[in-house]
Amino acid sequence: MGRATSSAPLSAGTTSISPLNIIILGGGIAGLTTALALTKYAPTSQPPPNITIFEIRPEPATIGGAVNLTPNALRLLSHLGALDEIRTRNYGKECEAVEVFDLYSGAKLAESSFRGPDGNGLGDPPFKALRITRGDSLKGVLAAIEKQPNIKLVCGKKTIEITEDQNSVTITFEDGGSATADVLIGCDGIHSVTRLKHVEPSRKANYSGICNAFGFSPRRRDASTETYEPVHFSTSGMNFGRRGILLTSFHDTAKESVYVGALMQVPEIESRDGWKAAGRDAEKTRKDMLERYSGAANPVIEHLIQDAEQLFLWPVFTLSKGGKWCTDRVMLIGDAAHAMPPQGESTGIVFEDAVLFARCLSRWSEKQRDSGGETVERPPVKEAFDAYEKLRRERIDVAFEESQGVIRTVNDAGWLGHKVKTNVIPWYLWWTRAYREKHFVEDVTCCELSY
Repeated sequence: MGRATSSAPLSAGTTSISPLNIIILGGGIAGLTTALALTKYAPTSQPPPNITIFEIRPEPATIGGAVNLTPNALRLLSHLGALDEIRTRNYGKECEAVEVFDLYSGAKLAESSFRGPDGNGLGDPPFKALRITRGDSLKGVLAAIEKQPNIKLVCGKKTIEITEDQNSVTITFEDGGSATADVLIGCDGIHSVTRLKHVEPSRKANYSGICNAFGFSPRRRDASTETYEPVHFSTSGMNFGRRGILLTSFHDTAKESVYVGALMQVPEIESRDGWKAAGRDAEKTRKDMLERYSGAANPVIEHLIQDAEQLFLWPVFTLSKGGKWCTDRVMLIGDAAHAMPPQGESTGIVFEDAVLFARCLSRWSEKQRDSGGETVERPPVKEAFDAYEKLRRERIDVAFEESQGVIRTVNDAGWLGHKVKTNVIPWYLWWTRAYREKHFVEDVTCCELSY
C-alpha cells in the first residue's frame, strides 16, 4: 500500500517530534489556502507538516467566473503570502465599491463601499476589495504553494474509499493506490467525496433554485475614435431587474473585458447530465439572458450579453444548515461543510475557515513537546476539531441565514415587487453598513482561540 506520509504514532522515550502528516482532498482555492495556512501557522518548535493535496482533475481548474475578494479575504491572502504573488502578476482590478443600479431606469440606487473612513480601505492594515477571476486567484495561490517544500500537489487521483482508526486515516484511489496520514481535510467542494463517502453520506447537495450564467465580454470600440464604449459602473455594478441580478464588472487593470454574471431563478433539471448539457448550450443561455434583462435603459447591458464569450450556466447547489463537519481524524472545510448561495463574502469565509482551523491544529500540536529526552504524546486530534467548530459554527450559521436573502432577491418579481426591491435596497445597505464593515476589518489570524 502506497503512503503519502509516514504516520506512525510517537511513543514515550523518543527524542524527536515527528512532523504531522496531512492529506487534503481538493486542489481548488479552499484546499490550497488550507495547505498554506497549515504551513504558516505550524509551531516553530516542530518540523513543518508534510502536506499532500490530491486533486481529481488532471490539473487544477483555472477556469470560472470572477469573484470579489473583500478586505478580510485580501488580509488573509497577504498573511499567507499569496497576495504578493497576485499583485506581482497584476491580476485583478481594485474595487472601491460595488454599485447598485436599477436596470430599467439606469439610476444608481446605492453602493457597498470598501473605501473606509479615510479612503484607504478597511482594517489594519487597510484593504479595499479586488475583483478577480477564479482562475487568476488560483494561479496566485499556486505560485505561493510552489515556494513551500512541505506541500505536494498530486492531480488525477479519484478517491473511492476513506477509512480511519485510532492512529491514522487512509484513502483508496480508483487506480488501486492508497495514501495514509494522521489527518484528512476535505476541501473538495459542494459534492465532497469526503463528506459523501465518510463524514456524513446522507447530507447531499440541494439545488437552490437559482443559477449563475457567466461569461467575459470584450468591450466594443468606436471605429472612428478607437475609444471603448462607456460603461455606467466604476469597477463592479449590480443591475437589479425583475427576473434576476446582472453583475457587470472589470476583472483586470486593462479594463478591456467585462465579466458578465447573471444570478437568476431557473427551474430544476433532474439529472446532472442535464445540467451539463444546459451549461454547454451557450446560445440558449444567451437568449435567455437577453430576454430576462430586456428593457435596460443603458444599451451597454444588451451589448455585453450579446458579446459575452465562454458563456456558461452554473446551477447553485447548497447544503442544509448545520450538519456534521468531522469525525475523529477527518475534517471538512469550506463548501464541503457549509456550501451556501453567494452572499458577497463567500471566498473570504473559506479563507477564514482555513486560517482558524490551522491555528487550532497548531495549538493542539504544541501540546506535544520534547521534555528532558522524552516526548509527551499529543491528545486526540479531535480536540482541535472541536475547538475549531466551537469558534466557527455561529459565524457560519449567521452567514447561512444571510445567504437566504440572496435567493429571495433573485427570485422573479412583477413590476410592483421590483419597485419594492429598488426602494428597500438603499435603506438596507445603509442600515447594514456597520455590520458589513465589522466583518471586513476582522482578522482571524489574531483572534482569541480560548482553547
